[in-house]
Amino acid sequence: MNFEEKLNKGFELLREKDIDYALDVARELQKEQPDSHEAWYLEALVMQQLNQWSHSIEAIEKALELDDDNAAYYNLRGNVRMQLEKLDGAEEDFDKAIELSDTSAAHRNKVMLMLMTDRGQEAIPYLIERIKKDPKDAENWILMGDMINKGGQTDKARTYYEQALKIDPENEYAKRQLEDDEI
Repeated sequence: MNFEEKLNKGFELLREKDIDYALDVARELQKEQPDSHEAWYLEALVMQQLNQWSHSIEAIEKALELDDDNAAYYNLRGNVRMQLEKLDGAEEDFDKAIELSDTSAAHRNKVMLMLMTDRGQEAIPYLIERIKKDPKDAENWILMGDMINKGGQTDKARTYYEQALKIDPENEYAKRQLEDDEI
């Protein structure tokens, strides 16, 4: 198996929740090609799954040393920083990920960070703008539904969850929210 095939196998193992073997693959790839940022990224994802945040941040920072132009790496580091409650650094990472590649995941994480830092009034217009820009992203509709639901407007929240299901009929979270008696 060549490097690329092994790397793909590692990501597949991670998706299948075969965490130990995915970590073995990441470390084997790092030995084969120490300058492979992808192998460090795989390790960072594995460590995130294991809730080993300090190890995850070490690995993602190594990946960023090798490839500092990768939005996914900044987004992952922002997530890890949120877990470590390094919120200023997390926001910088999400902003950098958005700058590099206008990814919806980084925008959603930025909204979550706004909510964690009591900036809900800033998050709502930001999320409305995201929905206008990408109306087919079900996660934005769900996030807006969650914010509105927490604000006590259950009928309005229901419409956001319903819209999310129109876009992604298999979305289990939106289904559960609509099945909840309070919505």
